[in-house]
Amino acid sequence: MLQALGLTTEAADVYQAMLDHPGHGVDQLAKMCGLTPSRVGDCLDELGELMLVRASSEHPGQMRAVDPDVGLAEIVARQEADLAARQAELAASRAVVTRMLADRVQHRSTHGERLLGMDAIHNCLERLCRAAHTEIIGVQPGIQSADDLDAGREHDLAALARGVSMRSLFQELARRHAHIADYADVLLSHGGEVRTASTVPQRMVVVDRTHALVPIDPADNRKGALHVTEPGIVSALLELFEQAWNTAVPLGTTRPDDPQGGLTDHERGLLRLLGTGLTDEAAGQRLGLTDRTIRRQVASIMERLGASSRFEAGTKAAQRGWL
Repeated sequence: MLQALGLTTEAADVYQAMLDHPGHGVDQLAKMCGLTPSRVGDCLDELGELMLVRASSEHPGQMRAVDPDVGLAEIVARQEADLAARQAELAASRAVVTRMLADRVQHRSTHGERLLGMDAIHNCLERLCRAAHTEIIGVQPGIQSADDLDAGREHDLAALARGVSMRSLFQELARRHAHIADYADVLLSHGGEVRTASTVPQRMVVVDRTHALVPIDPADNRKGALHVTEPGIVSALLELFEQAWNTAVPLGTTRPDDPQGGLTDHERGLLRLLGTGLTDEAAGQRLGLTDRTIRRQVASIMERLGASSRFEAGTKAAQRGWL
């Protein structure tokens, strides 16, 4: 019990022996407690620091145990004072942090915040992932470095462990890079979803459909990012993501070996144009074809895919790995 007050087990035993046998010297205490005289001396030093022993007036050269009603009560009182001081320090620290956060919020734009450099981006992503409740989606064009992927791995897995859904869209060429494939496999094994597409939207991360990060310079994402909370902008980014996601290929899908069963480069381009919402006339102008030719080619694609609509054709083509 006395260990809770800061005493070692041996010092507690020596103190109890001194209370039970007030006249015992060091050698007798050592014998009673199964310690060496030197170790008893160390215990007396420890008890002295806690003011549980004092010099004996009755036995010169020896120490006497201070009555527990006095000695232990003083220890408890000192610990209570220390605790009160620590609580006051904690309250002061909390107030400083609260003011700091309030200042940061005040300096941020109402609907956006510029994050300059990768450290600022990683800090923001860590904060958003830690606070995520429902969903994290991400688009990763090009090839991310192993360091960038590792920087977010711990927070991604922690979010998945909390039940947050996660959808990640990579560019098709990422399948050929081992470190990205390994990272994707980790996400999949923990309940995340990963898809790839030959063409993906700009880089973005959207958390809980309320916070989005997009690069300040799409040509160099390491320069910084814009943290956006404007509902209209976030909604537009989500719509862009969903369009790409619906025609992307789930990781693990094998592309057909027989090119005759898939699409020609021309047909792939046609489906992508129509998938952006272009009319037959507009798509024909882009490709230098008549409306009639466009309709005939679309009908041929739909027949091969067994699709009843153009949207379904785009989805099935992506799922088969034809896009």
